[in-house]
Amino acid sequence: MLATRARLTTQLLRFAAVGTVGFVVDATVLYAVADHLGLYLGRLLSFWAAATVTWLLNRRYTFEPADRADTPGGGRVRQYARYIVSMLAGAAVNYLAYVAALQAGMHPIAAVALGSLAGLAINFCSARWMVFNQRKKHAPCKH
Repeated sequence: MLATRARLTTQLLRFAAVGTVGFVVDATVLYAVADHLGLYLGRLLSFWAAATVTWLLNRRYTFEPADRADTPGGGRVRQYARYIVSMLAGAAVNYLAYVAALQAGMHPIAAVALGSLAGLAINFCSARWMVFNQRKKHAPCKH
């Protein structure tokens, strides 16, 4: 039980660290495209870029190599597709918090940060259970 809790904590901390890298990618891409796409449409592209980077890093650093190799349905492309789909609930929460923050007058970077934090727990549980197949091997995300 203690080992499982420690493992979950380690994964959550790594997921958050990877999320910090994702935040930098998100904000960078948003600022790169905002003049052409605006802050709302640009955020959709920047979130996709950040999700792609976080999939690569979470696959490598957050979830153990044996779990990376165990991709039900096979292959990295399918795993990537599952990751992007599994991030949609967290993305919706993220985007709603982002829009609300912009509407409240927050700076766009602060709005991106708020949105990222808002979707963190949902995205962690989705990645852990739906993508990296942790549900069957380890205690559930709710610990």
